[in-house]
Amino acid sequence: MKDINYYNTFIAVADDCQVSAGEIPQAKGGVKTVPVIQYEMISHSPYVYTQADVLFEVHAVRNGIKEEEKDLERERFFSRSQACLRTSSLGKRYGWGIHHNAEGKMALYAVESEEYRQLLQDRSIKQLKAMRSSRKG
Repeated sequence: MKDINYYNTFIAVADDCQVSAGEIPQAKGGVKTVPVIQYEMISHSPYVYTQADVLFEVHAVRNGIKEEEKDLERERFFSRSQACLRTSSLGKRYGWGIHHNAEGKMALYAVESEEYRQLLQDRSIKQLKAMRSSRKG
């Protein structure tokens, strides 16, 4: 399985993100959306999960994969190409930067926070942006 995690990297919000402060994504119709699951995992347990952990857990939750099936399904899931968290609504729509530490574990930082500004200025880590929502430049 190819390593898809980021290390020592900060993913800043997209250039066309519409919010000036981090917003907590909400479930729709009682159903947890992809950004809700991502937000809950990363914000409730900072620097515990890698990008691969979060991507797979979202897949598992949304597809009702049982605990005993997870090892085999994880292998199957990552045998196909997966979009990285630069495409996540957390950075595109909700105003959250994602920091990946040296072990590839992640934490969220609201765009208006001092920690976000510090990470954005830190030249010792790789700087990326979340993908734009629109194709217009």
